[in-house]
Amino acid sequence: MLTHTDIKKLTGLTLGEGESRPVQIKGWVRTKRGNKQVAFIAVNDGSCVASIQVVADLNAPAFPEDLMKRITTGACLCVDGRLVPSMGKGQTVEIQADKIEVLGEADPETYPLQKKGHSLEFLREIAHLRPRTNTFGAVLRLRHEMAYALHTFYHERGFYYLHTPLITASDCEGAGEMFQVTTLPLEQLPMKDGKIDYSKDFFGRQASLTVSGQLEGELGAMALSKIYTFGPTFRAENSNTPRHLAEFWMNEPEMAFYEIEDNMDLAEEFLKYLTAYALEHCGDDLRFLNDMYDKELINRLESVQNTRFERLTYTQAVDILKSSGAKFEFKVDWGVDLQSEHERYLVERHFKRPVILTDYPKDIKAFYMKQNDDGKTVRGMDVLFPQIGEIIGGSQREENLDKLQRRIQELHIPDKDMWWYLDTRRFGSAPHSGFGLGFERLLLFITGMTNIRDVIPFPRYPQNAEF
Repeated sequence: MLTHTDIKKLTGLTLGEGESRPVQIKGWVRTKRGNKQVAFIAVNDGSCVASIQVVADLNAPAFPEDLMKRITTGACLCVDGRLVPSMGKGQTVEIQADKIEVLGEADPETYPLQKKGHSLEFLREIAHLRPRTNTFGAVLRLRHEMAYALHTFYHERGFYYLHTPLITASDCEGAGEMFQVTTLPLEQLPMKDGKIDYSKDFFGRQASLTVSGQLEGELGAMALSKIYTFGPTFRAENSNTPRHLAEFWMNEPEMAFYEIEDNMDLAEEFLKYLTAYALEHCGDDLRFLNDMYDKELINRLESVQNTRFERLTYTQAVDILKSSGAKFEFKVDWGVDLQSEHERYLVERHFKRPVILTDYPKDIKAFYMKQNDDGKTVRGMDVLFPQIGEIIGGSQREENLDKLQRRIQELHIPDKDMWWYLDTRRFGSAPHSGFGLGFERLLLFITGMTNIRDVIPFPRYPQNAEF
């Protein structure tokens, strides 16, 4: 009895003249063509971008007319047959079918993916079916490979994977744009002294979905030395741009005994590892996306391997931007946060390579960043990539209890909510650093897609949570 074989194990095979082997495949019909004598059916199972051609002799009793009518684009098939050398172009082998079973029909009158060339905007409206397209098959396979490479990178370097909570009572960024988690009846909220009485809630206090696992990650690093987190994070930011999602995945390593230079070295090594992994292991999918969407994709990935990341301070970057003569939509001045257009100018036009910026103004960065001796800047760092802008943000963390407490008070963050974080500075504090990689930002770079909603299976953004 035959067991089915993934199509990716077959498409690259070469058979000698007259050679054949029994085979079974299962997958979904991409196209069917032919004449009254023979049918050519392209079947794809998602294991690779290529489909395999199934040839059915319509004069054989095994393929009556009523069966062939049920074989339409989108139908799911089980095919038993013989793998033989192909006489057609673009493939080395094909399957001469002996038996075809229709596992699931697809009505050609209503199946939305009958034609090629659907826009990405249209496919977002049918996110439950878009993985069946070549484009999203390639994107999702690359997403898997990058997640695997991420874990491999850290494991090989002695990091431990720490599972940080999705439900939290702290706001890591101080942004306040968080999704609330509650079991309170929304139609009749319990009140006390004119405010919602959270003592009646499930956790006995206000709780939200996390915007970052960093603070908890720091706790792990203060015991295990090197940890990383990888999981979903949530921002209730009402932003409808190609660069923002309400639910996205973050990777955040935290390392005891790392200073800012060590942090930069790790970030550069990490990004070079991931791009090298994609080039080595995902060639077919990258070539497809390169040919269909971004002719410079593979060149851009290769360029990351062959160049040293430029390192400079925020102050130096501002001076370059102000003297560039370029016209920006947003004004550049010391003390303002750089916009994507500024970041991309530095990467794509000035240095023509990835850039790491350091030593940002204290007032535009988070409370936990280590303060420099000048009293104005902190040891923050951002890694800027072509096409993307910021792909990594991180810093050396402030290990000094007094400085950290003063900064928390300056920003009016309640001490009572941060006692556990401050305790790590009371009991065996150590220099430490870390950064955050937006996984979907990475995938934009790896895939050449231009909208972040197209690199996550089921995007969440304002007014959209259907699938």
